[in-house]
Amino acid sequence: MSTLEIKNLHVEIEGKEILKGVNLSINSNEVHAIMGPNGTGKSTLSQAIMGHPDYTVTQGQVLLDGVDLLEMEVDERARAGLFMAVQYPSEISGVTNATLMREAINSRREEDDQMPIFEFLDKLDEKMALLDMSEEMVERYVNEGFSGGEKKRNEILQMLMIEPQFALLDEIDSGLDIDALQVVSKGINSLRGENFGALIITHYQRLLNYVHPDFVHIMMDGRVVKSGGPELALELEAKGYKEIAQENGIELNEE
Repeated sequence: MSTLEIKNLHVEIEGKEILKGVNLSINSNEVHAIMGPNGTGKSTLSQAIMGHPDYTVTQGQVLLDGVDLLEMEVDERARAGLFMAVQYPSEISGVTNATLMREAINSRREEDDQMPIFEFLDKLDEKMALLDMSEEMVERYVNEGFSGGEKKRNEILQMLMIEPQFALLDEIDSGLDIDALQVVSKGINSLRGENFGALIITHYQRLLNYVHPDFVHIMMDGRVVKSGGPELALELEAKGYKEIAQENGIELNEE
């Protein structure tokens, strides 16, 4: 079992502090969900963990099994076992989905232990069937001409093929209809187990109806203000954020 620890993380962008001391610990057999109003730092947290250059860590640590990820480049963090699915996946012209995934898998393996092509193709067929994806999608350029739902399925397909230790899923449910949401959730659930942990960032309870979290955390004003079990998401759905904000002396921007 592996552990991803976020310790007193402070992050700023263009001189403005966004995260103000986030503490979180995730084991590789757990799914954690982070919820909160817009502008509270949820996406900043995932971007900082992954190493986006626009986000400056001014204090704190992000540890994977005791090793500080903040000392690593983005590609090193990915090879160490991190994966990130973003709200708006980029298009990469000239690179097919199959090529991207095979290169990503082999980059985490030793030179004398590269995945054989037949093994890769068998695994790809299995995962695409799970996600109800057509075979032609893997020969298309990454996300080029894809609908929003296809891009999200493609992100999950990449995750299933790479099998990271920890996945950061930033609003993976954004813009999905109910059928696509069920398929994406099925993909996430298929990885659950001792060797996989996930941090899901979402605004809504509906995703958590399909991917049941072990822990739910509420972020406001750049920090985690409340944590609990899956019942906390149901409480939020019923009451909203205002009461929790008042308990923590936080004024919500209601624009």
